[in-house]
Amino acid sequence: MTTPAVSGSTAPRSAPAAFAGGALIGALGGLIGLGGAEFRLPLLISVFRFGALEAVILNKAMSLVVVATALPFRTGAVPWSEVAAHWSVIVNLLAGSLLGAWLGAGWVVRLRSGTLYRVIAVMLAVIAMVLVLDHHVTASAPPFTGVTQAVGGVLAGFVIGVVAALLGVAGGELLIPTLILLFGADIKLAGSLSLAVSLPTMIVGFARYSRDPSFATLGRNRAFVVVMAAGSVVGTFLGGQLLGIVPTGILIPLLVVLLLASAVKVWRHK
Repeated sequence: MTTPAVSGSTAPRSAPAAFAGGALIGALGGLIGLGGAEFRLPLLISVFRFGALEAVILNKAMSLVVVATALPFRTGAVPWSEVAAHWSVIVNLLAGSLLGAWLGAGWVVRLRSGTLYRVIAVMLAVIAMVLVLDHHVTASAPPFTGVTQAVGGVLAGFVIGVVAALLGVAGGELLIPTLILLFGADIKLAGSLSLAVSLPTMIVGFARYSRDPSFATLGRNRAFVVVMAAGSVVGTFLGGQLLGIVPTGILIPLLVVLLLASAVKVWRHK
């Protein structure tokens, strides 16, 4: 049974707070190549006081906005032609992620609210650890080629698709290390490729969510969604402009700390 959003608390859902939150997280998405959902999810639960499933669905909607706008905003540093040249990598990962997203979205609507909070907290902590590893990862020759690499891409895509659906995230924190380690992409290209994979993956998960009655939360919170989406677009533009200026070596440890703090906060949520 899904925990309903706390009503009667209009201050935490004020328009300026929603816009500012969307802008800040959108900037992270545009800068790194993420949907920013890992940081938005605990914000929706702990600050804006949405229930777990409502937060996941709202998070998915905001992540779609960030991913759809971040990719074109990053073209100054990573042109479309470079992304298109790696179309086979995108298709390889999508072969697994689309199925994973559909199945994961079906599972999440059946989880009890308390269980979903725990799943979210654990996954936030795991993603933080992935970012720690990713911080030390650099582009190199792919360890596998041919059929082995293709099978690895499908399996990795499937797992990422499930995680993306369960958390309402774009999955960039898992896609970026996968693209670097499995396909030998550099960090900037990996960020843009992850967005190209994330967009159709998230659309599939979103379509699956739309079959559940809880999807109506988007209509009930239409004003909140519009304001946060507007902030997200502004943020992704700024993040795209900052790409290549802000050192990843400073940004990644900060994101890890935020994720771990968010995991603890969501775990304790009642």
